[in-house]
Amino acid sequence: MTHTTPPTTPAIEAYGLTKRFGEFTAVEALDLRVEHGTVVSLLGPNGAGKTTMVRMLATLLRPDAGSARVAGHDVLAEADRVRAAISLTGQFAALDKHLTAEENLRLMAALRGHRRSSARKIVGALIERFDIGEFRGRLVKDLSGGQRRRVDLAAGLIDRPQLLVLDEPTTGLDPRSRQVVWSTVRELVGEGVTLLLTTQYLDEADALADRVVLIDHGREVAAGTPAQLKAQVGEQRVDVIAADSASLERLALLLGEQFETSIAREQRTISVPAPEEAADLARVATTVRDSGVAVDEVALRRPTLDDAFLALTGHPASDDGDEDGQLADEQSDDGQTIQGRKERVGV
Repeated sequence: MTHTTPPTTPAIEAYGLTKRFGEFTAVEALDLRVEHGTVVSLLGPNGAGKTTMVRMLATLLRPDAGSARVAGHDVLAEADRVRAAISLTGQFAALDKHLTAEENLRLMAALRGHRRSSARKIVGALIERFDIGEFRGRLVKDLSGGQRRRVDLAAGLIDRPQLLVLDEPTTGLDPRSRQVVWSTVRELVGEGVTLLLTTQYLDEADALADRVVLIDHGREVAAGTPAQLKAQVGEQRVDVIAADSASLERLALLLGEQFETSIAREQRTISVPAPEEAADLARVATTVRDSGVAVDEVALRRPTLDDAFLALTGHPASDDGDEDGQLADEQSDDGQTIQGRKERVGV
């Protein structure tokens, strides 16, 4: 008999989850609550602890402290039930490179217990949904990274999970493949699927998530809707992008005499608060025009999640680093190294 989670039970409810690798703390006392039918994004740079958090929730790593329930089940005491309720697509494709895209999907359907006729119908629908038709008969080893990713995501949806977990689903994808993934995510959410998404792309979290949890160095920095997080930064601004470094310095002196300014020298950008929007834009633009200094752009900007992350952490979310710091040494409870392993929870 299939277990049905009561609607009042959160899809994910975690308190104080902590994971250490030696002296390195990848996740520290992190709380998380995901309601059914919503999209929650764990947003942060590489090394922030996103993947480690996901692996604890998916029963692939044992927490050192804290507790968590997924689909109403304890991740330690009821690991099998957790795995049956979720589908996890990790950062590494869980595909057989010597089979075609369609053969991989049919194999996954067979492993999930579907008969041939049922599998054919399910696979056909997934091929259409993920725009796989043009390369369905090609071996996975001959596919591009974006094409492999689309097949991998389709494989995770052979059966409709209570909770879909996507760990960096669009990393390295071309723009077309990225839009396919975004469109599919929106469709699934519209159909009632709950989604936990980890990403380092701020525009992705902004476009897809109902709620965003900003993570840095294994800790929660802030949480809220994208609009709430952006509101913490303040009001909109006028950005003036200078043509070169010399122009930037000239504009900094000129605008600094008339307006409150902030300067991002690496981006050759001077920002002026613009509470009156169009009026402030016009004043700044007129001042720049009359100065005769060369600029690339003068534009009104509203706060972004990147602004919020920078304001809250002191650095942008695009910082690079090894994910969770210790992937080469990270091990699951059965002693296998997780890095590079092909996972498919729920299969």
